[in-house]
Amino acid sequence: MTSPPAASPANEPPSLVDVLEEEIVLGYLLPRERLVEEEVAVRFGVKRHVARDAILRLERMGLVDRTPNKGAVVRMLTAREVEQIYAVREVLETLAAAQIPLPAAPALVERLAAVQARYATAVDAGDPRAAFRANIAFHDVLFGGCGNPHLAEAIRLFVQKVHGVRSNTAADPAHLARSRAEHEAMITALRDGDRPRLVQLCRDHLVPSLTAYVAGLKRRGLA
Repeated sequence: MTSPPAASPANEPPSLVDVLEEEIVLGYLLPRERLVEEEVAVRFGVKRHVARDAILRLERMGLVDRTPNKGAVVRMLTAREVEQIYAVREVLETLAAAQIPLPAAPALVERLAAVQARYATAVDAGDPRAAFRANIAFHDVLFGGCGNPHLAEAIRLFVQKVHGVRSNTAADPAHLARSRAEHEAMITALRDGDRPRLVQLCRDHLVPSLTAYVAGLKRRGLA
């Protein structure tokens, strides 16, 4: 396992679940890598029951598989599973983009711009952890603007299911730069009231991580 960089300072210290989630997303914990309660507890200086609870929560999030008498491993999605989940994501996210009132309210644009500034700062600083969290916040604000909290919640759930898929791109400078540019284009489309552009941007935004993950499986003969 590659040693991850130290977590970025924040007002609130990240929970153990947050840290492990980030390590899965950023590829520090790889698909099929074991998560042993005792080792997690020792590594992070927590009680074993805290480590156990964190692993159980990761399982509920769809990031970990647990097998009786064998323990937990980082979940490895098949190419077919990933393609199916991304197909659902495309439907949900473009639906949300189609329902955001346009031109967007100034308050929504301002909130997105503020989160995007955090994302850009993290990208420039080479801080993938902060970039990951800012990216999540950006999409929460964006899709929350559709006015349908149930749709926004469904989007969050399906994004979470494929966190591990992003291990191929989440710390890649070229991908981060592309994502940054696409976020900025989304803000412009919202401000200009350009719905076709916004919907297409949301659709295109899904492609790189899906493509990279499936290509990685094929290189290893797993797809």
